[in-house]
Amino acid sequence: MNLVGHLRCFVIVAEELHFGHAAERLGMAQPPLSQRIQRLERELGVRLFDRSSRRVELTAPGRLLLDEARDILTRVERIYSVAERARRGEVGTVRAGVPSDLGGTIVAALIAAFRDRRPDLRLDLRETGTAEQVRALADGALDAGVVRHPCDSRDLELGPMLAQPLGVLLPTEANLPGDAPLPAEVHLADLRGFDLVVPPREEAPGAHDDLLATCRRHGYAPTAIHEARHPQFALGLVLAGTAVALVPRTDDSAGATWRPLVGEPLSWRTSCVWRRARDPEHARAIADFAAVATAVLRSEAGMAPLDGAPARRVVPRPSSGFLA
Repeated sequence: MNLVGHLRCFVIVAEELHFGHAAERLGMAQPPLSQRIQRLERELGVRLFDRSSRRVELTAPGRLLLDEARDILTRVERIYSVAERARRGEVGTVRAGVPSDLGGTIVAALIAAFRDRRPDLRLDLRETGTAEQVRALADGALDAGVVRHPCDSRDLELGPMLAQPLGVLLPTEANLPGDAPLPAEVHLADLRGFDLVVPPREEAPGAHDDLLATCRRHGYAPTAIHEARHPQFALGLVLAGTAVALVPRTDDSAGATWRPLVGEPLSWRTSCVWRRARDPEHARAIADFAAVATAVLRSEAGMAPLDGAPARRVVPRPSSGFLA
């Protein structure tokens, strides 16, 4: 059975509630149309219409299935449209950068959500730090990005600012002041004596410097700072027993425990960025990516909007030279 063709007949009859008028719209005779509806009903195992000599009405199952049928037909039309554009060589690509520590499930959700919204486009995601993304956007090597603030966002368009609170990943047997068991929340000042593990400064200089400044303001000045590009390397340093990592909420593992920080003094501030596109179709593609990425970061990464908090447009300071 040609399910798509039969669903189209069903939708037209549902709109007309008259088999004769529906047959005219479809350019076919009424008896074959009635036969198609009957076959569809047998296939689905439900009656779609109540028919009488005076009128045709949708049944309860028919009303329930109508929106689903319309959605299927819309998607089929999009598939044919995408195929035609591909045949003409018109399928485009959105090149976007994302932080290296964004997380596999979030990356997968972003790809799936963009594919669902724009099946006519290919999403080329690149694992790239904030500083490199800004340079690539200026050079035209990227169309959009997901960056950590503050950063040099001159000449860039910014999406909504999102905040992701940071907690501390520390050894399960860590000795905090007073040698007490790990509390439900940890003060930054209680981390005195531990080394600190952070992402490389070159990836997001502004966010890196802000994090260290906030630590010092709250009484935690680590004696040594270690750079970890990969979360597993950071975990290894924590498991060694002398270091902690400031990271978003994560699952505990053998030997390491995550705790929130009292007052949530630290957070990653994240937003989508892009250069204004001259071509309207390209601009729509970038806007769709920004909307999808923002929604995924909120739903999958637990980020929340910072109402009325604009991104700070700064030029990153030179390295201070204290990194291990």
